[in-house]
Amino acid sequence: MMEPGNGSPTAVPPNFSGASPTGVVLDKLAGTKTSLDNQPETHTGDKPYMCGECGYRSAWKSKLSIHMRMHTGEKPYKCDQCDYSAAVKSTLDQHIAKHTGEKPYMCEECGYRAARKSTLSKHMRTHTGEKPYKCDQCDYSAARKSSLDSHHTVKHTGEKPYMCDECGYRATRKAHLLDQHLTKHSGEKPYMCDECGYRAAHKSNLYRHMRTHTAHKNTMDSHLTKHTGVEQPVAQVTPFAALGTAFNTLARLESCLHTALAYLSSRTGFPSHQTGQTEAGNGSPTAVLPNVCDESPTGVLSDRDASRFEDKPTGTKSSRPETRTEEKPFMCGECGYRATRRSHLSQHMRTHTGEKPYKCDQCDYSAALKSTLDRHLAIHTGEKPYICDECGHRTISKSKLTTHMRTHTGEKPYTCEECGYRATQKSCMYRHMRTHTGERPYKCDQCDYSAGQKSTLNQHVRKHTGEKPYMCGECGYRATQKSCMYRHMRTHTGERPYKCDQCDYSEGQKSTLNQHVRKHTGEKPYMCGECGYRATQKSCMYRHMRTHTDERPYKCGFRTADRSSLSQHIRIHTGEKPDKCDQCDFSSAQR
Repeated sequence: MMEPGNGSPTAVPPNFSGASPTGVVLDKLAGTKTSLDNQPETHTGDKPYMCGECGYRSAWKSKLSIHMRMHTGEKPYKCDQCDYSAAVKSTLDQHIAKHTGEKPYMCEECGYRAARKSTLSKHMRTHTGEKPYKCDQCDYSAARKSSLDSHHTVKHTGEKPYMCDECGYRATRKAHLLDQHLTKHSGEKPYMCDECGYRAAHKSNLYRHMRTHTAHKNTMDSHLTKHTGVEQPVAQVTPFAALGTAFNTLARLESCLHTALAYLSSRTGFPSHQTGQTEAGNGSPTAVLPNVCDESPTGVLSDRDASRFEDKPTGTKSSRPETRTEEKPFMCGECGYRATRRSHLSQHMRTHTGEKPYKCDQCDYSAALKSTLDRHLAIHTGEKPYICDECGHRTISKSKLTTHMRTHTGEKPYTCEECGYRATQKSCMYRHMRTHTGERPYKCDQCDYSAGQKSTLNQHVRKHTGEKPYMCGECGYRATQKSCMYRHMRTHTGERPYKCDQCDYSEGQKSTLNQHVRKHTGEKPYMCGECGYRATQKSCMYRHMRTHTDERPYKCGFRTADRSSLSQHIRIHTGEKPDKCDQCDFSSAQR
């Protein structure tokens, strides 16, 4: 080879010992001349191929051709098992994995498998904690770009581009609209349990349901092994699932122990808490009853085992079906509340700590649960996606719709054990129970008054403030309570919904009807402590009491105990004679 300047077409760098036929040093050898021509763009960053539609640039002509399919809609790669087609072959390969079920990429940490390498890479961040996507407006970071986009939309822009055509509900993500919200209208439940046929609208709900099968099955398999000596097939579980199973097992063993001790206490008279004392003469800290399954790993009775030794008539069977309660391994150290999931316990703890991490970005409201915040946000948006088929009533949550439906069905599932009172809502039952306990947790900060309901306290406070928020649009009358306004409106509409069952009398207020009914019954519940006089109305009793106290509150020089007497007296001054004779011109000040 010749040195530069001596006629050589290609200069060779000094100390070069390679045997390249062209004498060109490259990091990667090219198979063809066109590949060699394109190679420098990978080093220089030059992108000579540009899309005339959107300005996209590429270093490769083939990539530009692929890009152009976005504009033309061309999808030349067809799936031979369905109607799917793709613009890129790699996308078709990923789709075909749905038919074959192939998931060649596996996580070495937990055994999770994925059809795509990119999906596995995202999954690995759950183990490493890596969150490469940072928000440029706050400290939030995410493991996935889609999560960052959602955060940016919800927290900063407030944009909700996806809208439901049925009710106008708007969502920040297409998946939220299509996979979650629309099922409320269609009633579709596409996810089905292969074990029992249970169906769910969301995949996450089905996953939670499946745990009720796997936890019980694994426990039964391990128990059967002790009888048969044959190892049952063991499902591949993650370390987290194994830890959950361990918690469940401990919870069941604890339950079995309490059941056995209670049973022994009832049979032998020994206190159930004396687990360290031995039974008479056997030296065993816990006696095992005869005929108990010898394979029990703890040597104590379960709920089901103990039931076999209850006193029953010979030759009969218990008709009560066996039930299996769901394990609740997570317990609150403050109040003993138990939960099936750690996340539920975390939510419960906020009732003790008062923590409310979910903040409304439109007011000062904050909530302990995200679902509670979502319901609150509907107050701002006015969204009410749940509709009653009976009357068209709309609600912001499914639970409120369920409660509303009871007004049609008459269902009252909550019953008071003290008096048999029934309620449609649990909150109504809590309020009712205070009538028995006498509890009045709501205190007035201006006097000694206390109430069993917050709404009652709010009404009382208006006596101090003079506030009357409810106004009549007909005459300007104002009231402190909505119920008072409803009663007042009947004076304009003439509505008299309360009917007497003994005559044709009707009234706009129930209290007035009760007074009328006393004319039929002769009941006079109000009695004077001075003279024994009895009255049908409290107001009549007040007027009567003035005959004893000589109180005369109505003045005009002339004094009287009754307002009606004062009104009649005033006519002496005004000359008013409202009572007319219908047969002549005579009129009188008094009837």
